[in-house]
Amino acid sequence: MATGRRNGATMLELPAQRPGYRAPADLLARRAGLDAAVVAGLWHTDPAPEALFIGGVRCLRWTPTMPSRGTIMHLHGGAFRIGCPEQVGLFAAALALRCNVDVICPAYRLAPEHPFPAGLNDAWAVVHALAGATPLVISGDSAGGGLAASVAALAGQNAIRLEGLALLSPWLDLTVTNDSYAVNAASDPLFSADAAQTAANQYLQGYSSRDPLVSPSLGPVAQFPPVYVNVGMGEVLADDARHLHARLCEAGVPVRLHVIDGMDHVALTRGATLPGSEEAMAGLVAFVDRVLRLDGPHPSD
Repeated sequence: MATGRRNGATMLELPAQRPGYRAPADLLARRAGLDAAVVAGLWHTDPAPEALFIGGVRCLRWTPTMPSRGTIMHLHGGAFRIGCPEQVGLFAAALALRCNVDVICPAYRLAPEHPFPAGLNDAWAVVHALAGATPLVISGDSAGGGLAASVAALAGQNAIRLEGLALLSPWLDLTVTNDSYAVNAASDPLFSADAAQTAANQYLQGYSSRDPLVSPSLGPVAQFPPVYVNVGMGEVLADDARHLHARLCEAGVPVRLHVIDGMDHVALTRGATLPGSEEAMAGLVAFVDRVLRLDGPHPSD
């Protein structure tokens, strides 16, 4: 388990890296399709992002046209086993312009070749390298939201200041036991209990799903920065968002739970014109502006 005790408090400890195994053929085919979409320019942005390494991790960085007022590190989704920074490029570019921030998206390692805690180690390395340079907000969608929440927990106990944490349709509980998996099974076309369990098995490979760095909604949250949580009312992950919101409220952490009826899973990062995306972006921009305490002219005014 990645926990310890110090003066009666739960201390989070990253476990040692573990070997994984080759991805199955169906997953390799899905990744090949994603790679082809990147090459075809499906998520092309103008200007293109800067490619760089931060903390030893390949990242893409989108910058605003006005002087940057801070940094958002965004972790893409993909059930810990698929995805890349390029796929959230249109979202990242829009967020950079709307909030006058740099948006940095790491290419963290994926399961099953790299099981827990490889992806979390990569995200933590980037945050550690960015810490203190500019005001820093962490965000993530789906599995990336779970990683972002785990990083926030680590940052809190390691005295790394975060201005805020934004979670979009986050996957926060890998026990796959919340009621919304059954209640919303018919209304969520993009995720399911079966898909979640398969992904969790490939990511954990025998590690406990109840570990707080695996399922951050089950871990310590009192040291979280202000939090924005966005989810569709009909998503199978709706309870993940609600449960974290309840725990944050109990701990006295400032939090807004933004539930949107008719919005599909991670609509905001998949397409600006999808139902609910515009409302979700407005909520996210307002949150970022508030936690960064932005002053002066702003392109969204």
